[in-house]
Amino acid sequence: MSHLFDELELRDTTLRNRIAVSPMCQYSCDDMDGLATDWHTVHLGSRATGGAGLIISEATAVEPRGRISPQDLGIWSAEHADALADTTAFMKKHGAVPAIQLAHAGRKASTYRPGDREDRVTVANEDGWTPVGPTEEPYPYEQPLDTHKLTTEEVEGVVESFREGAEHALDAGFEAAEVHAAHGYLLHEFYSPLTNTRDDKYGGDFEGRTRLVREVTRAVREVWPDDKPVFVRLSATDWMGEENWTVEDTARLAPLLAEDGADMLDISGGANHPDQKIPHTGPHYQVPYAEEVREALVDTDCVVGAVGAINSAEGADALVRNERADLVLQARQSLYNPNFPLHAAEELGVEPPVPRQYYRGF
Repeated sequence: MSHLFDELELRDTTLRNRIAVSPMCQYSCDDMDGLATDWHTVHLGSRATGGAGLIISEATAVEPRGRISPQDLGIWSAEHADALADTTAFMKKHGAVPAIQLAHAGRKASTYRPGDREDRVTVANEDGWTPVGPTEEPYPYEQPLDTHKLTTEEVEGVVESFREGAEHALDAGFEAAEVHAAHGYLLHEFYSPLTNTRDDKYGGDFEGRTRLVREVTRAVREVWPDDKPVFVRLSATDWMGEENWTVEDTARLAPLLAEDGADMLDISGGANHPDQKIPHTGPHYQVPYAEEVREALVDTDCVVGAVGAINSAEGADALVRNERADLVLQARQSLYNPNFPLHAAEELGVEPPVPRQYYRGF
C-alpha cells in the first residue's frame, strides 16, 4: 500500500498527502516593492491543482533589506498581505495547505536576480542597499558587498520583524508559517560558527549562536494560531568540515526548536559558503540528514521533511513508508512537473486528487 498519499495531521491542519512543494524564489515582483503579482498566483496555484498537499511560498522577506533581490516577495505590510490573499484562497479552494516561508537574506541580500548580471551585485545600483549580517564579513562573492554588522539591539529588531511578518502572513490567509533558517541566509549565518564570531548574547557558544533562530521561532509561534503549524527550514550541515555547522549540531538543535513550537523541520543543507564540498548529488542525497534529525525528535511531536532529488513516485513513497521522513519536499521536480502528485498517485495505484476540470485527462 502507498504511504505517500496518507494524510498528515499537524495540529488541527490536515495535509491531504505527504508531498510538499519547496519554496522557490521567483524574482517576479514587477515594481521592486515586494508585492505579489499574477505570476505568483499562477505558479503556486498550479501546484495546488497539481495535487500537492502542502505548498510553501518562496522566501518572503520580513523587511525590505531582507530580500535577496529587489524583485523578491515581501510580507512587511498589510499591503503585502492583501496582494497575496487571492493566491492563498485559490490554493485552499483546490485542496492544498498554503504555507509561507518567512525569510531574511542577511549578508546574501541586495543582489541582481539570476540572469540579470553575472556578478549579481546590486549595492552600487540605485535599487540596491547595504546587506546586514552577524559580522562585517561579507558573503564571498567575486565582488563582495560592504556588510553592516547588526548590533544587539538590531538583532532584537529582526525578531520583531519576523513576528510582524507572521501577523501579516496570517492576514493573507496562510495556514502554516515556515521560518527560513537555511542556505546561508541570516538565521543560518547566526547559528553557524563559520559565519558567527560575535561576542554578545547572539554569538560565542552553541547556545548563543542558536539564540536568534530560537527567538524567531518562538515569536512566530506566539502570533500563529494554536491550531495551525509552524515549520523551520534548516541547513543540516555547512559542508565545510567538522569545525563548522554539522549534522550533529542540527540534531542537537532540533528538539530545542520543537520545544519552541516547531511542528515540522524541513531539512536541507549548505549554501553558507561558495567553497562548500557537497559529498554526493544523486537521488535522495540529503535524506540521511533528515533521518538523523528525525531520530533526535523521537520524544517530540515534531515531524521531519526530506529534500534532495526526490524525483520518483516509488522513491518518495519508500521514504515515507520506511519512516525515513514524514513528508517529502520537491523543488526542481515540481518545476519540471507541477502535476507530479497526480501522476504519482496513478503510478502507486491511488486515486489521484484531480480537480474536476481535469477529470478527462486522468
